[in-house]
Amino acid sequence: MSLQVISIPPASGHAAQAVIVILHGWGANAADLAPLAEFLNLPDYQFYLPNAPWPHPQVAGGLMWYDLWQNQQGLPESRHHLKTWLTDLPSLTGLPLKQTVLAGFSQGGAMTLDVGLNLPLAGLISWSGYLHAPVFGSAVSEGIANSAYPPVLMVHGRQDAVVPLALAHQAQASLNLAGVSVQYHEFEIGHEILPDVLSLSREFIQTVLGR
Repeated sequence: MSLQVISIPPASGHAAQAVIVILHGWGANAADLAPLAEFLNLPDYQFYLPNAPWPHPQVAGGLMWYDLWQNQQGLPESRHHLKTWLTDLPSLTGLPLKQTVLAGFSQGGAMTLDVGLNLPLAGLISWSGYLHAPVFGSAVSEGIANSAYPPVLMVHGRQDAVVPLALAHQAQASLNLAGVSVQYHEFEIGHEILPDVLSLSREFIQTVLGR
């Protein structure tokens, strides 16, 4: 199984200075978040938006990284394919993973933290995300062996009715305990990505990439 990916080249027309990978949420697909490439206003960056590998059981055209209703069925396979694709990405872009930021929304945010903590990426962004608690113990062990985690930006809405705010607090506490550098921000919003969130994300991306 290979991931289907939307590729959006730098709007400037110049060679990419860095790479941004964005993971969609449960029941969505890569096209749903493709407009973020323009809204983030990073014209010298290459964007990739992978499609999750599994069809959603109820949403026509929707995809999922794993089944939330069936004890995370499909998660090991998605984790493997995403990590393999990211590891191979430098051979496609000519840029090292240290010049790549991995971001995700909701279930995509959970996948970002799950896979991204074990890779030498420039940074991770979780919008309205959470941690896979049963998985995180192994992620911590592997990360400590690698001596450093990528810095993380977490953003969550206080009115989020899909991923409870308490899960974001738990994730922040677990990441801090593991020694991960976390920037955590809350907004008076629901389960969504609004302009203020994108402005904050843009600043984080430019900071971790040294721009």
